[in-house]
Amino acid sequence: MEKVTVEQATELVLEHARVITDTEEVPLLQASGRILAKDMTAAFDNPPFDRSPIDGYACRAADTAGASETDPARLKVTREIDAGQYSTEEIKEGQAVRIMTGAAIPPGCDCCIRQEDTDYGEDVVSIRRPERSGGNYCLRGEDFKTGDVLLKKGSRLSFIEAGILAGMGQTSVPVYRQPRAAVFTTGDEVILPGQPLPPGKIYDSNQTLLASRLLDFGAKLVHVSSIPDEPPAMAAALRKAAADVDVIFTTGAVSVGKKDIMHEALSLAGAERVFWRVLVKPGMPTLFSTYKDVPIISLSGNPFGVAVMVELLGRPLFSKMRQDDRLTLKRVQGTMADAFKKASGGRRFVRALWENGAFHLPDGLHSNGVLASMAGCNCLIDIPAGSPALQQGDRAEAVLL
Repeated sequence: MEKVTVEQATELVLEHARVITDTEEVPLLQASGRILAKDMTAAFDNPPFDRSPIDGYACRAADTAGASETDPARLKVTREIDAGQYSTEEIKEGQAVRIMTGAAIPPGCDCCIRQEDTDYGEDVVSIRRPERSGGNYCLRGEDFKTGDVLLKKGSRLSFIEAGILAGMGQTSVPVYRQPRAAVFTTGDEVILPGQPLPPGKIYDSNQTLLASRLLDFGAKLVHVSSIPDEPPAMAAALRKAAADVDVIFTTGAVSVGKKDIMHEALSLAGAERVFWRVLVKPGMPTLFSTYKDVPIISLSGNPFGVAVMVELLGRPLFSKMRQDDRLTLKRVQGTMADAFKKASGGRRFVRALWENGAFHLPDGLHSNGVLASMAGCNCLIDIPAGSPALQQGDRAEAVLL
């Protein structure tokens, strides 16, 4: 197929995407961003005892009835219970225990008194206000109870879920494995950062840009390499990578120039072409193939084109593979704070900052080869085909990054 819409391209990519169902156990501190592979059920009550939420005294509410500043209730202090300590000795009428925040409340007590409402007595305490039964009293199982399903299979784990799991006593957690990805860049004109820059060469920003975004999507990068502009070399790299990854991304060499080797390389590898060219700017030359059921998304060598197409195609792909709804594309509407002066004969995506319902265009060029002006942008304005120049105040829609 040639010249498909963005929506058609996305649908075709998703048709060839495999949902990751393999699971693994990872340490809790390494689980952030991962997808839970099974329901997590509480094996005990938390807290596992009634506890005090305050520093003060635990006692019987009936013993504080009528207490006031002028006529306090006076109770015998039998002992002190600090956080982490536990006592089974029952508190009787006329007695109290000194208790600290988080400490287990002993039997016989049905309330806790704030120390500010007492004279801080050590042997005998004067209580200056009454307390109701159940006042300042945290019940066993207040957080969760035995048998409660605290986290559902398919939940995306963040610091909150990690805290819940730690509260359950977990040190590790079952998650779906990360999608394994390969990133190959090509182009004799590019060299990797860290090397001296000879005349006629530029640093390869696409490899880092693409690999970094795939990490954002939850990928595990298995291969990240620069491949010479030689079809056999690229074909060999594709065949080798396909044996141990779930998806391959390439950048560069997808158009019709003499050095656009991806078409021949894919043919040599035995890959099957699904579509070439997407009706959008930037990223039109995008080529999608499969090799042994492994999707291969070949993007243009223009940095902004890479940034746009990895968002439009890569993000939905990883959303499906990871079973992660948070990766689905999210759209917002707003008003143009700045004019975009070019008419759009075809569909176009434009970098912008969406803030307080308004789209702000960055200073600098908007050309496909320019990446610097994308710094600080958080969306891509989606301009339909056949649109005139956008004026300040016009309504627009965008995909959030």
